[in-house]
Formats: sequence, C-alpha cells, structure tokens
Amino acid sequence: MPMPAPRRNRFERRRAETRQALVRAARQVLAESGGASASIHAIAERADVGLGSFYNHFAGKPDLFDAAVADALEEYAQAVDERLHGVDDPAERVAGGVRLSARMAASYPEIMQILCHSQLGRIYAGDGLAPRAKRDVEQGMAAGRFTVADPVIALTLLNGGLLALLELWCNQPEADSDQAAGAMAETILHMLGLSPDEARDLAWRPLPAAA
Repeated sequence: MPMPAPRRNRFERRRAETRQALVRAARQVLAESGGASASIHAIAERADVGLGSFYNHFAGKPDLFDAAVADALEEYAQAVDERLHGVDDPAERVAGGVRLSARMAASYPEIMQILCHSQLGRIYAGDGLAPRAKRDVEQGMAAGRFTVADPVIALTLLNGGLLALLELWCNQPEADSDQAAGAMAETILHMLGLSPDEARDLAWRPLPAAA
C-alpha cells in the first residue's frame, strides 16, 4: 500500500506563500506598467513581504518577472486545457487554442496586459503554452492529421500565427479578434496539411461551452 505524501511543515508552507505573494505582486506590476520603473522594494511592499525575504526566493527583478510571466501563462494554459477537455482531435485543439488565445484580452486581461507590456515572445516560455502546443503538433503528426514533415516547422507556424494575433490586439485593440483568430486558425490548419474545406470547418466550428 503506497504511503501518503508527507505534509509540508509550517516553514515550507510559509515559504511557498511568500514566494506566491511576490509572484502575484509582480504580475500586477507587469500588467499595469511593464515593470521597468518598479523597484524591488515597491514590489515587496505590495506583496507585504520584507525586503530581506525577497532574496530568499529570487536573485533579482528579472528572475521574479520571469516567474510571474510563467505563472500567468500556466494559469491561462490550464484554462485552455479545461475548455478543450474532451476534444480528441489535435487539429481541432490547435484551432480552439488559437481562437481562445485571441479572446485572452476579455477573459484574462491581466495576462494579456503582461504580454503587451513585456515581450510577446514570452507566451511560449516555460511550462505554459509551449508543451501543450508541442503535444498537439506531435499527436497531429502521429495521427496523420498534419502532413508537415518537421515538427519544428509545424511549431514555428503555430507560434508565429499566435504571436501575430496577439501583436494585432496589442497594437489595435479595437480590431475584431474573433474574426482574425478564425482566419488565422484556418490558415494554420491548411499549412499543416488539412484540406481547405476541413481547415475552414474546424476553424469556424463553435467552441466548447465554458464550464
């Protein structure tokens, strides 16, 4: 019979809570201004954490901001996974992921502002969207849904399309992001190897309802 995992002691819990408080504060700062002018002291104060405790968790502000972006993107990636739960076709998951990401400004405005104020390329950093995109591309290739021979090229197509959509929103927030996302998803699926008709069908298919 497997032994239950040991419960974290009080010190470990407090340490984790302190780190998460700093990450939350950094997310707020990044969303508001991009963080360039924020001092470590100001971030620690916002987190209600002593300045000395900051360096028990992070080497400096860039280290903290990297953790904050990764935390925000992991939260968003989990939400996309939940929304697309039950969708088995990797091609439909790719289309759904692109379209849901275009709605990030409305559903997750803090994360969208973080990306606009920092570097859009960070959307595929860390453990957030990157492994999910890789999973869908590899499964699509293994199932014969995608005919692109090189998975790196397939991921580049997907990443480039999503970055273009997010840049459009950052620079032109009044643009019709749903329309642009559907068109981008259709183009990506066709470039990955689906027929024009199937790419169009999947790209404009109603998204699964939110839970």
